[in-house]
Amino acid sequence: MKNLKFAILAFMSGLLGAWAFHQFADEFSGNTNISQDQFPQAENFQVNYADQIQPNISTIPVSFVEASLKSTPSVVFIKNFSGSDTRRYSIFDYFFGTGPTQRVSTGSGVIISKDGYIITNNHVIERAETIEVVHQKRTYPAKLIGTDKNTDIAVLKVETRDLPAITLGSSRELKIGEWVIAVGNPFNLTSTVTAGIVSAKERQINILGGEFPLESFIQTDAPINPGNSGGALVNIRGELVGINTAILSRTGSYTGYGFAVPGDIAMKIANDLIKFGEVQKAFLGADVVELTPELAEEMKLKTLDGVIAVHVLGGGSAEKAGIRKNDLITQIESVPITGKGSFEEVLSYYYPGNQINVKLIRNNEVKNLSLTLQNLEGGTGVLIREFYTSELLGARLESVNAIDRDRLKISFGIKITGLTRGYLRELGLNEGFVITKVNGEQARDPKDVGVFLEKFSGRLLLEGFAPNGQPFMQSYSVR
Repeated sequence: MKNLKFAILAFMSGLLGAWAFHQFADEFSGNTNISQDQFPQAENFQVNYADQIQPNISTIPVSFVEASLKSTPSVVFIKNFSGSDTRRYSIFDYFFGTGPTQRVSTGSGVIISKDGYIITNNHVIERAETIEVVHQKRTYPAKLIGTDKNTDIAVLKVETRDLPAITLGSSRELKIGEWVIAVGNPFNLTSTVTAGIVSAKERQINILGGEFPLESFIQTDAPINPGNSGGALVNIRGELVGINTAILSRTGSYTGYGFAVPGDIAMKIANDLIKFGEVQKAFLGADVVELTPELAEEMKLKTLDGVIAVHVLGGGSAEKAGIRKNDLITQIESVPITGKGSFEEVLSYYYPGNQINVKLIRNNEVKNLSLTLQNLEGGTGVLIREFYTSELLGARLESVNAIDRDRLKISFGIKITGLTRGYLRELGLNEGFVITKVNGEQARDPKDVGVFLEKFSGRLLLEGFAPNGQPFMQSYSVR
């Protein structure tokens, strides 16, 4: 009986509570129906998901099978044999274990013609005494056609026919964010492919040698490792867009940054080496530097794009066209010049004698000029420079060009290039030295100087300029 009373009391309390809740809720709210139209509108913060740009997933490949099948047959394995020269060793060296040993380094290359022309990096075949190319398990002896240290490009030739030449693409049309594949032979593992995207273009990383280094690298995150050098960077259609060249790494292995010479530049260099034996480089006739924020502020410029002319070659194309020191070059033909990388790249596609239009800024005024590009000697024709190559000297001797003559204020001289193991290195001379006098006699002809040095013994006096432009005079005792 007592439990029933408690249950009835609890039930009545619940009814009373529900009545009170409705009464107070209606009073508090005014018993009003709120419509969506009465919310304050904030148009700047509204999101219309239907109007958002959706990713174009149709451009993302399902796989890289087609590109791999198309490009891998055109990539070869290269072996560089060096260090087998025995002329400087005696019989005692062999008995005491200090005789010559052969070194073998490896890399990759790309077949660019059915009749056996192969493009690779200069550093892959540098100092090679013998070169072999391995393609589909067959080994071929290779002849070195030519090299260009300015771009780190070299061309080889093997004597065979019907090789699978790679299909050429356009590096100029390559976009940042586009898929690419690196094909090569890392760690002696043949026919390896890795995929990534184009991370950047026109990169300068200051790794190239040569007189006029041309750095406008394609940066990619497609993994590139030792042995990939000289291999192909291809787009998703399997077309060549670059020659894999370098990585930035503290360990020697890939850490996320790979660099390739743009395919359009590499092919122009290769064609020149095959046709002329050396690169027909076109010059503006002026030295330029990248525009920095500090220079822009100092010169009161309103832009950070372009390159500044810091030296105009006397009597050269730039001077004749009206370019002056401190002019800011912002465009060549229709191509904007954002920095030295784009400046060097656009010039690399032209030949001496080609006429180009240049846009520049001088004293914050825009000027449009027309000029004819020149070669190293200041002319406009095909340039075949005089040189003498000596295995004994371990160097290539060349007549100094017009730009060096203007820079050093000399009218003649012999420049040391292509330095390898040999007599000149033992004397302590480095690549880039310019010899103006040998034992007091003017050094004008590369062959005359080379033959004299090969045969000379006694007290030798060399005069000239170090690579940094400083004069030098050094005496040697030669046996």
